[in-house]
Amino acid sequence: MFIDPERLERRLQDEFGGTQSQSRVVVRQAVDLADSGQYEADVGGTLTADVVIAELSDAPEGPPTDRWNWWIGSLELAYGDYGRFGVQRYQNHE
Repeated sequence: MFIDPERLERRLQDEFGGTQSQSRVVVRQAVDLADSGQYEADVGGTLTADVVIAELSDAPEGPPTDRWNWWIGSLELAYGDYGRFGVQRYQNHE
């Protein structure tokens, strides 16, 4: 695994705010994406916490889940078959 979930969760909170639930669901999706190997195969680079933060920094303002879905939408347009990594809904336990 190339993503340290705890580190990514802290960085998402520090960079983009939002709720802990929002950060956690993004972390789960990021780990699933990294584990799938799809990003590495399509982009030719390793998916790391630094990459996730950099890509989400380019997204329009909003919580981590909105930023994540924006980026996943970009990957979907460019390569296809990324929709399954989007955040459809999550439960906010805050």
